[in-house]
Amino acid sequence: MTKTDLERVAPGRSADKRAADSGSTPAAEKIDGRRASRERNRDTVVDALLALYRDGNVSPSADEVAKRSGLSRRSLFRYFDDLDDLCRAAIARQTLRAGHLFALPELGEGSLADRIARLAAQRAGLFEEIAPAARVGRLRAPFQLIVAEDIRKSRAVLRRQLERHFAPEMDRLKPERRRETLAAADVMCSFESFDLLREAQGLSRNAYQRTIRIALTALFQRTGT
Repeated sequence: MTKTDLERVAPGRSADKRAADSGSTPAAEKIDGRRASRERNRDTVVDALLALYRDGNVSPSADEVAKRSGLSRRSLFRYFDDLDDLCRAAIARQTLRAGHLFALPELGEGSLADRIARLAAQRAGLFEEIAPAARVGRLRAPFQLIVAEDIRKSRAVLRRQLERHFAPEMDRLKPERRRETLAAADVMCSFESFDLLREAQGLSRNAYQRTIRIALTALFQRTGT
């Protein structure tokens, strides 16, 4: 029997075989298509919520998120269990996007003045990027253990970064003085201080950096006394 004869008996056989040879089937492609569509819609909803956060709306309703995303209110809850679930996804997305900003160039290298300047610039860039979601996270943390734990881990990472970056100054101190100095630096360079200086006191990004440089310089110059 020729190839043409086979195609007449089973018209779909050749197409199915080609799909199988390529590692997929029409059914599998349909499933993959649905999965891709679902992921796109999830991303659209998360991006809509982050956009609302950037606009200053820290607690948008489901209707507001749906309108911003272009999807129906009912659709939101096909992709997320509730608004808290969506909020966690949005905060995680923002943290992931800003992941490269957590890195501090030339960690621990250079003069004290150079290290302070690099740290101030890094924190300004990082906090500026994550500010909308970070504010929401701190509002939600008392009620959402997962969000609270993520914030705790981020703070620990940034604290260890400070400890390594200023190790030459820290290593000269006795244990109790070292803990106090690190605690003071950690508070100065925290997101909470950034938010206070930028929002409550109205400092520009450059003014924020200058303020941090002044504060850290005064703090670490005291470690030699």
